[in-house]
Amino acid sequence: MNRFLRRARALCDPLVPHRSALFDLALAMTATAVEVGVLFDSNTGVGVLPVVVTVLTGATLLGRRRAPLAVLAAACAGAAVLVWLGYAPGGGPAVVTLASLADLRDRRVSVAALVPTMLYLQLASICSPPVSIGGWALGSYLQTRRRYTQALEDRAATLERERDQLDQIAAQRERTSIARELHDIVAHSVTVTLIGVRGARDVLPTDPQVSAETLERVEASAEQSLAELRRILGLLRTLDSGAQWRPQPSLDQLAELVSGYRAAGMPVRLEVTGEARPLADGLELSAYRIVEEALTNVLKHTDPTQVTVTLDYGPTRLDLTVEDDGGGDPVSSAGGHGILGMRERAAVAGGSLDARRIAGGFLVTAWLPVGDVV
Repeated sequence: MNRFLRRARALCDPLVPHRSALFDLALAMTATAVEVGVLFDSNTGVGVLPVVVTVLTGATLLGRRRAPLAVLAAACAGAAVLVWLGYAPGGGPAVVTLASLADLRDRRVSVAALVPTMLYLQLASICSPPVSIGGWALGSYLQTRRRYTQALEDRAATLERERDQLDQIAAQRERTSIARELHDIVAHSVTVTLIGVRGARDVLPTDPQVSAETLERVEASAEQSLAELRRILGLLRTLDSGAQWRPQPSLDQLAELVSGYRAAGMPVRLEVTGEARPLADGLELSAYRIVEEALTNVLKHTDPTQVTVTLDYGPTRLDLTVEDDGGGDPVSSAGGHGILGMRERAAVAGGSLDARRIAGGFLVTAWLPVGDVV
């Protein structure tokens, strides 16, 4: 049975592109056969001429898709010839053409053609109005059904495009987030390591003990940054890849971060005002990364005598301030994405960030909206 179906399908496949033409041919032959049958069912003897007229009229149905109005006129003319010859045609070609006209043309055009055709077929005693209206209604239903199906297909295609666009936007946001996270980690780690190694090299001839302690702190900072990189890279792997997971940094670790910069030689202090409380994980990560990047910029581009990090917990917002009295300008000298990344982090969290030169130093201020305690 399966072999027979496969063979039948193989034979029908070449005919698929010509399916419409084959259907029109079958429809024309059927309507012609019915009309010829109606002629022979009448009591009047059937000659060659009425059969020829009926066949020619049925043959015009082959053009019903391209010119339905012309075919309708030909069908009515053929019926008129048969009536003039004294025969009683069934009106099949005219009814079929009415259905095709309602299916393929605008509703107003098909209704305008239906009324005179229906009256003509009734007055010529060819077929009653319900038959004509039925043929037109069938074609109108087919048109409505086709348009409905096309609308569903268009809607599905639109939804598919929108879903692809949303997937691309989400992927771009994810790539941007990962790039921003990698930038913060690498910039912090490399800067602290570089400053620490330089400091250790400078004091190595005079105070090896201080140099060794500095290198130990550099080693600890590098290990922490390596763990952070493993965590970020683990997000890009499958869950069973064995990636080393580590909690994301939070504001609880801010004092440790400031201590690391202080150990690297930066005169920095941390001030916390307001009632400190746990915040959403994403908000705490954004605040931590903003402070980390601001301190990294200070370490790379200025030579301050005092750096102050201030956290102010308000009822509805968290205010961050990093102020130094150095002479550098991270905005013009960095040439990277540090300040841009800080602004993006603040914007994603629903806040804003400002970085500018002030008298005798540089100031970074940011505010982030906070909700209830989590």
